[in-house]
Amino acid sequence: MQKQALISVSDKSNLLEFAQFLVEQGYSILSTGGTYKHLQDNGLEVTEVKDVTGFPEILDGRVKSLHPAIHGGIMARRADEKHMATIAVHGINPIDIVIVNLYPFFEKMNTGLSEAEMIEFIDIGGPSMLRSSAKNFYDVTVVTDVNDYQKVMDEIRENGTTSIETRKLCAGKVFNLTSAYDAAISTYILGEDFPQFLESSYEKVMDLRYGENPHQKAAYYVDKTKNGAMKDFEYLQGKELSFNNIRDMDLAYKVVAEFEETTCCAVKHSTPCGVAIGETVAEAYQKAYECDPMSIFGGIIAFNKEVDGKTAVELNKIFLEIVIAPAFTEEALEIFKAKKNVRIIKVNNPVSDKVTYVKVDGGLIVQSTDNQFSTDLKVVTEVQPTEKQMTDLVFAQKIVKWVKSNAIVVATNGQAYGIGGGQTNRIWAAQQAIERAKEKVQDDLVLASDAFFPFRDVVDFAAANGIKAIIQPGGSIKDEESVAACNEQGIPMVVTGMRHFMH
Repeated sequence: MQKQALISVSDKSNLLEFAQFLVEQGYSILSTGGTYKHLQDNGLEVTEVKDVTGFPEILDGRVKSLHPAIHGGIMARRADEKHMATIAVHGINPIDIVIVNLYPFFEKMNTGLSEAEMIEFIDIGGPSMLRSSAKNFYDVTVVTDVNDYQKVMDEIRENGTTSIETRKLCAGKVFNLTSAYDAAISTYILGEDFPQFLESSYEKVMDLRYGENPHQKAAYYVDKTKNGAMKDFEYLQGKELSFNNIRDMDLAYKVVAEFEETTCCAVKHSTPCGVAIGETVAEAYQKAYECDPMSIFGGIIAFNKEVDGKTAVELNKIFLEIVIAPAFTEEALEIFKAKKNVRIIKVNNPVSDKVTYVKVDGGLIVQSTDNQFSTDLKVVTEVQPTEKQMTDLVFAQKIVKWVKSNAIVVATNGQAYGIGGGQTNRIWAAQQAIERAKEKVQDDLVLASDAFFPFRDVVDFAAANGIKAIIQPGGSIKDEESVAACNEQGIPMVVTGMRHFMH
């Protein structure tokens, strides 16, 4: 009995070589629709599926391979005499190789197609054939990954067939693909952030050098259903990325994305160590650098505007891991070549996360992204903040959201001078931020807190060290004590009513 291969693909990369090889190895080829025409137009002898099923493609191609003559040939266990007798009675020939990839539903998401158009990219026959073939991997070789074509050809050339190990691997890839494919469709149709079953459609785009530490393995996956700043970025220069690199550049870019003004953010160990706005990218960088010249060494620098040559010259003066921005001038890219190891990353998509995930042992915590700021700002003290102070307070508030809790930011003139975070109590974070700021400037400093003050100690310390205005969420049972402390010192306090913990 002649061996058979069924081919039905949307991605026709390297297909002709593979199909021609199978013909040379004695396989007859079954195919459908566009794949049939593609193979036939290139001189291959191909049998159309409808000639095997005795039934034409109908409903604009929605139904073509869903037939016992196809699935019987795939699903029959070769070692089971009853199975083989059954398909023989019905004139069904076994199908030994199935080469199928799916309608490009992944690729069509986020392209602006209407719902009716998107529905037509939901593949039905393809997943059915893939799952049938994968279930019967003891007898059937199923190939859905173009990168496996060569491996299959090599094994057939050497041994006359594929190994059970390869068939099992390819079958596993099928269920890995179809689960992600179905998850993407579910995500699209449901449109819920918190469905009953948490599904995911992520594709590995690179193996990373290592995880948080060199002994940990790591890989980077991108969401197949949504765009985002860390998806489809362009790797313009530099060494391979590590786990920490990607996490830090994600944070750095999210900070600068909070601002319309030209902004620079430096990140080290997953927390901002310098943030500033400027008239130019060079000025923004210089002001961000001044916040913490020590920590910025070996850090990640993000901009929300195009990086020019002047800025590149300054950036090259210190050791940096990554520079990330939405654009770079040709002059800047040429200058960066002098530091061949620094990674230059161009962002092509806006920040768009709607939910965040935290993995715990045996579970996953999911929450909506903290992408809001309070617009209901209330002055709760006798003294009103000046217009400049209010501007600086809002600036500092946008930064403190991205600092590990407990978090305090001290700033003035669109420039962070002290950042304190990750402390187990708020007074330590305040002391850290204020003392760092006072090393550089003593005038017009304002303070932002990510959560309320449980005691008046932060206000007392801030007042004693030159802080001129404070913004915080409020909500403590001892708020009145903090307000009273501000009134005693003549310091305006603004309450937002919105906490911004980030653990």
